[in-house]
Amino acid sequence: MGVVSKLTDAVLFLFFLTVALAAPLIDGQTILPSDLYPTFLVDLKSWYATEFGDYLVAEKPHFFVGLVWLELVFQWPLALICLYGLVASKPWLNTTCLIYGSSVSTAMVVILAELTASGKASDTLIRIYLPFLGLSVIAILRGLLSHPGKSSATGKRPVTNRKKRV
Repeated sequence: MGVVSKLTDAVLFLFFLTVALAAPLIDGQTILPSDLYPTFLVDLKSWYATEFGDYLVAEKPHFFVGLVWLELVFQWPLALICLYGLVASKPWLNTTCLIYGSSVSTAMVVILAELTASGKASDTLIRIYLPFLGLSVIAILRGLLSHPGKSSATGKRPVTNRKKRV
């Protein structure tokens, strides 16, 4: 079980690192003026939208803009906190992973429902978004399951030194 736990943490580390970099640099272009970004990042996002037919990125429907706000204001800081928690082996990491995974999975279900129901999305585009749903489920499971070598505070109280009566 220890190997699975370490592998899960490594996968989540890469996921959180990707989000920590991509959210402000790529997804932020959806809601912030493109003048704030270097030309190569604006071109990269335009190429992605054209190459993979991502109409959500190109057309910016209102619900998608709202989800990007959610990502930048809530999920991005949580991803940074989870990165720190993983690196420093903090005991609250389970809680932050659970919160982050729940938020991302909710957003991904909305996006994937739109992609499949609209009929506009290609199978490739759905396959690009689908791993984020899977990784969010892994984050939820990381938050729910205990890990070897880490003590859980649930049901345990710290031992206090009592004064002996004479």
